Amino acid sequence: MHASIHPASGERKAFISLPVRVYYEDTDAGGVVYYANYLKFCERARTDGLRALGFEQARLAAEADLIFVVRRVQAEYLQAARLDDLLEVTATIERLGGASVVFDQQIRRHDQLIFEARVTIACVSASAGRPTPIPPAVRAQFATLV
Repeated sequence: MHASIHPASGERKAFISLPVRVYYEDTDAGGVVYYANYLKFCERARTDGLRALGFEQARLAAEADLIFVVRRVQAEYLQAARLDDLLEVTATIERLGGASVVFDQQIRRHDQLIFEARVTIACVSASAGRPTPIPPAVRAQFATLV
């Protein structure tokens, strides 16, 4: 399973797509995905999407002194995912700011929407811990997805 970048089609913005299989470790005693794990699945999609664009987060921290941190999450849990489900996690860039990116994220089981979130990510100086502008090369790649 791997992340892929899909070009925009019609009114739909480009998005990152990551298949995720639900394992026993992702579930509670009832075999239902634990609520916090949906956010972990979303994080994986954003991270793999950044990697697919040519930017690894560890390298950005080491070489450019920047990290991306979650500033805000608005989430809606619509239906439960269960053990062995194959999910598709997507991230669409809703807004690109000077030092932040807002993602619309969805998790689907087959074609059924089961979770959605709006996640605001801030670009921060790793050493100073303060907001910093998104570097031009990263910004240019994000801009192709808006």
